[in-house]
Amino acid sequence: MAMYTMVPFGRRSDSLFDRMERDFWKDTGTNISSFPTDIRDEGDKFTLSAELPGFNKEDIHLSLDGGVLTITAQHEETVEKKNGKGGYLCRERHYGSYQRSFSVSGIREDAISASYENGVLKLTLPKDTPVVPAARQINIQ
Repeated sequence: MAMYTMVPFGRRSDSLFDRMERDFWKDTGTNISSFPTDIRDEGDKFTLSAELPGFNKEDIHLSLDGGVLTITAQHEETVEKKNGKGGYLCRERHYGSYQRSFSVSGIREDAISASYENGVLKLTLPKDTPVVPAARQINIQ
């Protein structure tokens, strides 16, 4: 199983794996804007890498609510150039806001971890281990 429904360049495949991928990790469609995300299945866990260059760690927020992981990044920057008399020669403002949500069903939510380095947010999403009922004998009375 993989993590999201978007397939680059409009390529769609109907293999069992791809159908499971689309069903397991659904993008909730609440994007303000999107950012590039790579998702890898590493056996007992998934790793998610999201490219968020230009953001500080403090600009990025992760939340879990109702089985949905949401990544939000907001950044505001003001650049001012003043003339010698204190008046503005140029004043620019840049604002960027990105948000993306993923279903985390089948993930141990309490074990999710995250790091941010060199413009890349990395999340480790350990898979939930299904509980298999123990076999037992039933006595006949």
